[in-house]
Amino acid sequence: MSSKVIFSLVEAAIIAIIGGYIFFLLTTPLPWILGPLTFVMIWQGVTKRRLIIPHYIRDTGFIILGIYFGLYFTKQTLQTVIPYLLPYIAVTCLLILACILLGMLVTRWIRVDKVTSVFSCIPGGLSEMAIASESLKGNISLVVIFQTIRLVTVLFTIPPIMIYFLGDTEGIRLKQEVSITSTDNVSYVWFILPVLASVFLRKKIPAGIIIGALGVTAILNVSPIELHSIPSILMNAGQIAVGASLGKDILFKDLKIGGKYTFVYFGLSITIIGISFGLGALLATFTSLDLATAMLGIAPGGFFEMVLTAYNVGGDPAVVSALQLTRILLIVLLVPVTLKWWFNRKTKLQSTPN
Repeated sequence: MSSKVIFSLVEAAIIAIIGGYIFFLLTTPLPWILGPLTFVMIWQGVTKRRLIIPHYIRDTGFIILGIYFGLYFTKQTLQTVIPYLLPYIAVTCLLILACILLGMLVTRWIRVDKVTSVFSCIPGGLSEMAIASESLKGNISLVVIFQTIRLVTVLFTIPPIMIYFLGDTEGIRLKQEVSITSTDNVSYVWFILPVLASVFLRKKIPAGIIIGALGVTAILNVSPIELHSIPSILMNAGQIAVGASLGKDILFKDLKIGGKYTFVYFGLSITIIGISFGLGALLATFTSLDLATAMLGIAPGGFFEMVLTAYNVGGDPAVVSALQLTRILLIVLLVPVTLKWWFNRKTKLQSTPN
């Protein structure tokens, strides 16, 4: 590694950590991702030069995040979600289909390609949808911008609405944490498996770097094997790595393009939230779930904020967390692969001579 690359990497790390810490002090959503993303992006725009952050830095961050969220899947999680699994998957598929249709429909009137638009509307993780869109030749910068609009819209609308209409001070005590299940440091060796799976699947399936880590960790965690939790400092480091890497890819010229369509994707986000509320009410009608739990279980992100809102409005945080995790897993595992098949199929049909 040359001295130029090392200097640029250290520079990026300092800017990213400062950004994350400031966003953390401001208590903004996803501070250790959005803070580094914002500061690295602005720093590049002000200095008029690109920072060098090797891809393996970003991939390491994705692996850490995948392992972390894989640890949330336990036997208790599966037992909690099983009674509601089929109807929940059905309404979640309807929500995903609505997002895909809205994302494709809006491209008739704006100059954004369908891949970018669709992945900007899918209610999955910001980083997961960004890297999945990249594998399909989408504009990763615009996906990050529009996904951020969706995320911020969700965070600033759903909790206040739910608390205002369904507020209940008798909420259930929130206990959604990943606890250490093993005191044996040898158990860290098991994490070699999700790392190897991530490396193997990295270029074989969309978002494979995350899917490999999350899926294998979830399987290990459900098995009799005891795993350590991920230290919070390592989790934050993973978020910083991902946020800084995404921020590096956002150029001011892309922001100018994205800025023209900010209100378009804000409107789409509001529409998606309204659809999710309707599907949540439908789920509550046909199952024994209460309205607050059903609506927050299918709400389009983010995970921790929806679980916390469930606590504040008297919903069941355990069920909400299990359903939200199921939604994330369903989207990460199936949506990129399905969309890749669909878009590639359309491309082949259009290139086939009559």
